[in-house]
Amino acid sequence: MAPRKFTLASRASQLAQIQTNITVAALEGLGTEHTFGTSFMSTAGDRNQTQALYTLNSAEGKAFWTKDLEVALLDGTVDMLVHSFKDVPTTLPKGCVIGAVLEREDPVDSFVVKAGKEWKGLEDLPEGSVVGTSSVRRIAQLKRNFPGLKFMDCRGNLNTRLAKLDAPDSPYAALILAKSGMVRNGMGDRLTSDLHPPTLYHAVSQGALGVEIRADDAEARALCEKITHRPTLLRTTAERACLRVLEGGCSVPVGVQTKLGADGELEMTACVTALDGSEHVQHTITQTVNSTEDAEKLGAALAKMLIDGGAGVILQAITKDREQRAKDEQK
Repeated sequence: MAPRKFTLASRASQLAQIQTNITVAALEGLGTEHTFGTSFMSTAGDRNQTQALYTLNSAEGKAFWTKDLEVALLDGTVDMLVHSFKDVPTTLPKGCVIGAVLEREDPVDSFVVKAGKEWKGLEDLPEGSVVGTSSVRRIAQLKRNFPGLKFMDCRGNLNTRLAKLDAPDSPYAALILAKSGMVRNGMGDRLTSDLHPPTLYHAVSQGALGVEIRADDAEARALCEKITHRPTLLRTTAERACLRVLEGGCSVPVGVQTKLGADGELEMTACVTALDGSEHVQHTITQTVNSTEDAEKLGAALAKMLIDGGAGVILQAITKDREQRAKDEQK
């Protein structure tokens, strides 16, 4: 294979650039004669910082962070896309595939308190305190466990969100953020405490990096296979299969937790929670997985258990509510 320069692209945020550089380092570590460059661009999700993610319809939500990048990938402007894997739709555009999944950081969500405050966890916050997050998954689960708290949308990159939290006139007492992004961004010192299941089940694929390539790019695929972390691949494959069957996007309250043993036994828990926390359906399944096909089947089977247990009714109600809110915003 003749040496080739591969261009890796991602969003322009500081975290996205850090994650892209992590991927470049992994590729360079293979010791090939290929070279690797980067390209950073703004996406619809970066440009639209005011609309609540929840009001996006399924098609909009699934492509909010990736569509602009995929246009550049498919027209050959760039060769690989580096994503926070939780932002990647479970169904990709024709001609695109996931080439690599890098080793996952801790996927839990974390509690981040306003600077100068002594609260250690959500249970310490006074009743009526405002917690910032743009995730309906977090809000739904936390309303169930902490009904006395209020939740308010908080968008922007990590620096922006922390500035909003710490401002003297801030309405927020704390934020809920993905631990992985804070750690990669060198902000681990701001993490007050982690929110482990059953308090809060994390997002599908949270903490993992996914590399998207053109389906017909055999050279890129070969490189990506070499930097893929197989345990992370199996876990996230099961999680994404579950979400795909549930037909959920980034704005659907589906939480998960997966554990993969050395013997290949994969334990997966998933839940669907009503927006007000009033209803919650949760199931766990454990099976041995030897391939991504096995992981797909496990995730799909768990999704069907959830639907049969009442999750389908919850998701239908959420869809109707989202459609109504979107209409209200347009008035």
